[in-house]
Formats: sequence, C-alpha cells, structure tokens
Amino acid sequence: MSSYKSCSYCVMDTSDIDITFDEAGRCNHCRGYFPKVKSQLMPHEVREQRLEKLVSEIKRSNKNGQYDCVVGVSGGVDSSYVALLAKDLGLRTLLVHLDNGWNSEISVKNVRSITKSTGFDLYTHVIDWTEFRDIQMSLFKASVVDIELATDHAIKATLLKTASKFRVKFILNGGNVVTEAIMPPSWRHTKADKRNIKDIHSKFGEVSIKTYPMAGIFRQQIYKHFSRIKTVQILNYYSFDREDVLSRLKIELGWVDYGGKHHESIFTRFYQAYILPRKFGIDKRLAHYSNLICAGQLSRDAALRKLRKPVYDSSLLEQDLIFVTKKLGFTEAEFAAYLSEPGRSHYDFKSDDKMIELLLRLRNLLLLKRR
Repeated sequence: MSSYKSCSYCVMDTSDIDITFDEAGRCNHCRGYFPKVKSQLMPHEVREQRLEKLVSEIKRSNKNGQYDCVVGVSGGVDSSYVALLAKDLGLRTLLVHLDNGWNSEISVKNVRSITKSTGFDLYTHVIDWTEFRDIQMSLFKASVVDIELATDHAIKATLLKTASKFRVKFILNGGNVVTEAIMPPSWRHTKADKRNIKDIHSKFGEVSIKTYPMAGIFRQQIYKHFSRIKTVQILNYYSFDREDVLSRLKIELGWVDYGGKHHESIFTRFYQAYILPRKFGIDKRLAHYSNLICAGQLSRDAALRKLRKPVYDSSLLEQDLIFVTKKLGFTEAEFAAYLSEPGRSHYDFKSDDKMIELLLRLRNLLLLKRR
C-alpha cells in the first residue's frame, strides 16, 4: 500500500486512488484545473456580449409559449443563484423541484423563498417513495460508491421531460466550472447511466419500477437533437465568487445557509459526511476546498484548518443516523454490516459508460470541425 501524500498546492490527497504528483508535489487535479477552466470559461471581454446573444436566443425560442426556460431548484446555492440570475435577465422561468423524500426543512423554506421572491411558477415532481427507496436500497446492497445516482439521474430526466412538455428549448443548469472542475472520477459515477441503475436494481431490487423518471443517454440525445432542448451552464457566463453569491441570496431571496455543499438534502448530507468517509474513505470536502483554492477564493491554510474540524456535528450525526436508517428500513446490525462490507465498482454491473464516452467523443469531434 502506498504511503499517504497530500498535494502541495491544493488539498487533494491519496484518498483518490488515481491521483498523481509532479516533482513539485502538485497533483493532477490542480494542474488540470486551470486549462479546464480556461477551455470552458469565456474571456471577460466577450462574456457580456455572448450572454446578451444567449438571452435573446432563449427569449425567441418559445416566444408564443408560457416559459422561456426551465430551472431545477433544490434550495441549494447554485440552483438558487441560477433562479436569481434568470430573474435579473428577465426570463419567463418555470422552476422545477424534485421531491425525493429527503428535503431538509431549510431546503423547503429556501425553495418557497425563491418562488415568492422571483414570482416564478414552481412545478414539484414528488417521486414515488416506494420505488425510490427500493432503487436507493439496491444501490446500498450493490455496495457501489454513487448512491446519489438515483437522485441525480431522476433530476435530469424530470427537467428534460418538463421542458419537453412545455416546449421549452433551454434548461439553465447550476453547474459551474470554477467551483466544480475538480472531482475524482472514482468518487462518483456517470449520471446518464440508466443501464447501470436498471441492472443493479434488477439484481437487488424488490419493487417493480413504473414511475421513476429515467432518461438514459439515447433518450437524452433525442431530447437534444429532435426536441432541440439545450442545457446551459449559465453560471459560466459570470464571475462566480461563492461569498458574493451567498450574500446576494440572503439579501435578495431571504435564503438560509444549510452548511456543507449539497447538504440541503438530509440524505446527501448523511451520504457525503458519514457514509463516504466511513465506508469508502472519501471526504468530498477535499475536492470542494481544492476548487476554491484554485479559484483564489480560499487559502490552502484555511482549507486545512477546515479539514481538521469534524465532517459532521456529533448531535446532528446521531439525529441523521437514526432518521436515515429508519426511513430506509435498515436495522442497526444491517447498517453496520453494510458499512463494513467492501465497496464494489459500478462496472461490476452493466453500464452504458462506453457508449456515453463514444458519443461525447463524436460530439467533441463535430465541435472541432465546426470551429
């Protein structure tokens, strides 16, 4: 087993099994951050002009319809900021929220505040809990790392289906390269991989899946090329400073901070802060803080101080542990056995990943030819 090592520039370390270091001790993640950001982030001098052009295109795309665009909202930082920007840009926006049964009280209040402050319509898709729990439990039983695959896939499918229903051509996405360029592939799985979800569920599930929202890579391509639905990372058109964003959200939307990244969901909070460190040896704060270090929004020393603090508040952990395991139907012994069981690869099961990679390569080749 190789010895522990931490990056000399960011805080990524050998908990990522694929990490590499150069002679100066810098890792592949922070070395790759800057070219990745440069390739995806527009220069300041053209950003405003291209944003103006994009907004005009969005407004023309469904001018006789009810909405210009769809925005998925969770009550979290990024999606809330996208909703605020959509208001700033004068876009007729339909907010879409997926209720998977794990919303925290703060997230519910934030979604209400966003809806009230923007004046936008809100569509909430309440997922069938019996089906969703069974899919989540099948991912637990498979012992794979990305249990959030169940939620993230359903969110994408719901946004596409809702956009199609209202003939909306644009989905504004809360992803942004500045604070999300670093995330080891081994810590997550491809969210479009419908085949992986279905195969794992076929082996471990107990309930027939009839209503769970699904849109695999082929269905997504149909939405993209035939329904002409585009997903736009609108935050890449702006300078994204997390502290400035938080300030705006609190002042203009009455938004309430919920703590860690994506902790607006009780399950996500428990998954990221307890399951991943305990079972897989993964602390996602390493990636979250490393992004902010590379973006110049956090010093390495400050990140190291944050990392010395417990991942989870002890009283909240006890509360969440009881709530999550009871809601999912785990006995104390069953959950302990799950934590001690070795993890398995998603690729131990059927996957569309190679097909997804091929389609992405073809897309990139077409983009290069157009340039």
